[in-house]
Amino acid sequence: MTDRRPSLIMPPSTGITRRGFVRGGLGLTAASLFAGSAGTLLAGCGSSSAGGSAKELTFWNFNGPAPDKNPQSQWFVDLAEEWNRNNEVKIRLHYMPVSEYLAGTALQTAFQSGEGPDIFLISPGDFLRYYNGGVLQDLTPYIPQNVRDDFQPGVLDTRMVDDKIYGLPMEVEPLSMFYDLKAWETAGLSEGDIPKTWDQLLDTADKLTTDKRFGIIFETIPGYYQNFTWYPFMWQTGADAVKDGKSVFDSPGTVKALQLWQDTIKNGWAPRKPQGDGGGNAPANLASGYVAMEQTGIWGVSDLKHSNPDYKYGVFKLPLPDGGTYTTDLGGWAFVANAKGKNPEAAAKFVAWALGSDDAESIDRCRKWNTVAKTNLPPRKSVRRAADAHGAYDTPVLRTFVEDIAPGGRPEPRFPPEVYKAISDALQSCQLGGADPAGAAADASSKIDSYLQTYQGAPIL
Repeated sequence: MTDRRPSLIMPPSTGITRRGFVRGGLGLTAASLFAGSAGTLLAGCGSSSAGGSAKELTFWNFNGPAPDKNPQSQWFVDLAEEWNRNNEVKIRLHYMPVSEYLAGTALQTAFQSGEGPDIFLISPGDFLRYYNGGVLQDLTPYIPQNVRDDFQPGVLDTRMVDDKIYGLPMEVEPLSMFYDLKAWETAGLSEGDIPKTWDQLLDTADKLTTDKRFGIIFETIPGYYQNFTWYPFMWQTGADAVKDGKSVFDSPGTVKALQLWQDTIKNGWAPRKPQGDGGGNAPANLASGYVAMEQTGIWGVSDLKHSNPDYKYGVFKLPLPDGGTYTTDLGGWAFVANAKGKNPEAAAKFVAWALGSDDAESIDRCRKWNTVAKTNLPPRKSVRRAADAHGAYDTPVLRTFVEDIAPGGRPEPRFPPEVYKAISDALQSCQLGGADPAGAAADASSKIDSYLQTYQGAPIL
């Protein structure tokens, strides 16, 4: 039985309440937190008090210890306990529900107030906020060259600047479409009806829509996750957001991608509001019968297995526009250490030990995260070999991810907050506000170009 002694996993710091984060109780408006630059938001990050002392480091995350003690939560609990048994500097897990962590306010508020955590999770989409703000500790000295070489090609790129590593990825998460087999059959559809094009996707969504169920869902909650899920549709047209230091967002392909998401709402095929904590929650939206198709990621496989083990569903890769080229977005979270915390060196050593060690125990730990606690593609070659040896990807759904969905994928881009926010505003105004996609794309492009004229941070990737 796992040792769950309170001395090893300590309760969250009570210096700032979650309600304070959500309400902006520290004097920062939600809008400024959502869009503010690194220089503004992280100006007060000089010293983290969240960790309590140099002998105790706080690790903010949205996994554990969660109230329901789910497998992902238990993995984090076990990770902290294992470290704490063998090290003088202890790790205190500070859990936040995923909806709060992804809202885009809690971390910025904490750093602005000098309460930033010693260790935390970030996606590539928000990397530049923290790197440009001087928050991220250089992990390079703690990562052996053989481990660095063990990471899959390109996986570290969006976590690096000037050949130095500032974050260690724990997973790779390709996006796809999930569909309800019973709803599919009830609508008279067969495997041959799996949509290959955008027009077919919309036609299928129409056929699957009833007075009790929407045919499809895309994320509607604004944030880095929504942008992440929309990028593939823009990329498939050949469009992009930034190229060679300038905006290329105002393009016919961008307009088409904005129009696609708008059409699903306008025609009543998709809901304006997801169930659960967002459009990526397969149990809450797909398995509940709320929708018949859902764009989400590979993590949905484990979510459905743990929450709805008897539920029948299938997956297929994202359909293409006319003349388009297939791609999907390859996301994934990374551990990072606070360079301004009470003990940055110890925090960096923990991150390297957790995800960047070359011993068999570390490899198996990472295998369990990517194939047991959760379903992802491992970012390290050795972990993938271990997963294959355990038959982790032998099921039809996961084999589809490995062989059909992930190939051709593109890493999630890293943009400064101002670029991300301009894209988010365009997407929201079209999807939920009924704005003209061409006008929204042009407006966003102008804002991006204006900002990039003075941008001096790390390279945009």
